[in-house]
Amino acid sequence: MSLLELRETHVHYGAIHALKGVSIRVEEGEIVTLVGANGAGKSTTLRAISALVRPSGGEIRFRDRPLAGIPAHEVVRLGVSHVPEGRIVFANMSVRENLDLGAYLRRDRQGVAEDLKRAYRLFPRLEERARQPAGTLSGGEQQMLAIGRALMARPSVLLMDEPSLGLAPILVREIFGVIREIRAQGTTIVLVEQNARMALTVADRGYVLETGAVRLSDAASALLHNPFVQTAYLGGEAS
Repeated sequence: MSLLELRETHVHYGAIHALKGVSIRVEEGEIVTLVGANGAGKSTTLRAISALVRPSGGEIRFRDRPLAGIPAHEVVRLGVSHVPEGRIVFANMSVRENLDLGAYLRRDRQGVAEDLKRAYRLFPRLEERARQPAGTLSGGEQQMLAIGRALMARPSVLLMDEPSLGLAPILVREIFGVIREIRAQGTTIVLVEQNARMALTVADRGYVLETGAVRLSDAASALLHNPFVQTAYLGGEAS
């Protein structure tokens, strides 16, 4: 039994058929990456898992439980957190208030306090800026806050959508170092990332999506050496 599984999942946005029978499995403790061009269906896949969009066909199961009909906040309660593309922090609230919102479904005060310390260990700058309005943070700091906020729900699976988007190379390396650390601490990760080389370097397995369907799936190391992937997504360079 996989921790998370999509079976022949379809999603429509009106007349647009965004996902066309996508099947993906994620095992506990893995980093699985979704690779593909803009519009391939990567973000829609994450949004379907999070119940932010409703599949029009197929099935999504978490811990062998179907997620059909479960509202988004209950999906979070079950153990799935989503770091959306574009960060989307609450700009007028402080860094600490944003982090507290990530734990809004929890009642275990001691556990929440432990996870706040964990977020500050992963991202010391968030502790330094705890009282600062989130809207005044740099783009990289806002990405750190978005990840920290998602972790405050103590998820089993963390969905990450374009965590390096718009960041300077030094910050990209820092964010990917944190992704490795989060997995080392026991959180499974599904990663959507335009930087395919970086994503496949950090992942265990990958799926290549094209126009809403899975074109390829393999170990990440194999995809790095796949001629089609190299030509289409890695600039034609051998790895």
